[in-house]
Amino acid sequence: MGLLSILRNLRQSPEQQAHLLLLGLDNSGKTTLLKQLASEDISHIVPTQGFNIKCVQTSGFKLNVWDIGGQRSVRPFWRHYLDNIDVLIYVIDCSDRTRFQETISGQLKGLLEEDKLATVPLLIFANKQDLTTAISASELVESLNLHTVRDRMWQVQACSALTAEGLQVNTAHTFCKRCKRCLDKYFHVTEINKSFFER
Repeated sequence: MGLLSILRNLRQSPEQQAHLLLLGLDNSGKTTLLKQLASEDISHIVPTQGFNIKCVQTSGFKLNVWDIGGQRSVRPFWRHYLDNIDVLIYVIDCSDRTRFQETISGQLKGLLEEDKLATVPLLIFANKQDLTTAISASELVESLNLHTVRDRMWQVQACSALTAEGLQVNTAHTFCKRCKRCLDKYFHVTEINKSFFER
């Protein structure tokens, strides 16, 4: 899968593992997306109450994923899971326009301002693209004003967790290399991001 390719090469540590934090509002499709990436059955999905931890082994690489519930009552506890994160994954239900403001001005904005997530690469899945009401990934970039984000590497990937469309990311290798440079040279992150946006 594209995500596994990103993380397999993201950080070459002696332990050969990466730590992911998977967040998003309730009903955004986080758990379904994670199960698809892990090639698991998605016929019975229930809302995440609290959190799920999934470890995925691939080609000698260990992927540790924390899938945290997105209900309003759970979100205040997100900050307790921010330590030692290699990649922040945020899933957005692109068919639910009424909740965009909740993400734009609230949840995602707050996460990007957290000191513990400073320079942590951001991968956004623009989910539910199988629905006709869904906005495109490019519209999402504009709505979130992501072009102003200069302190980290980011990518928005259109997908459907239900059909698995878009979960095999063709640009994963390029994103991985850019994230690697960002982590290795975080003191020069502004220059790196300038190069990233100009390509």
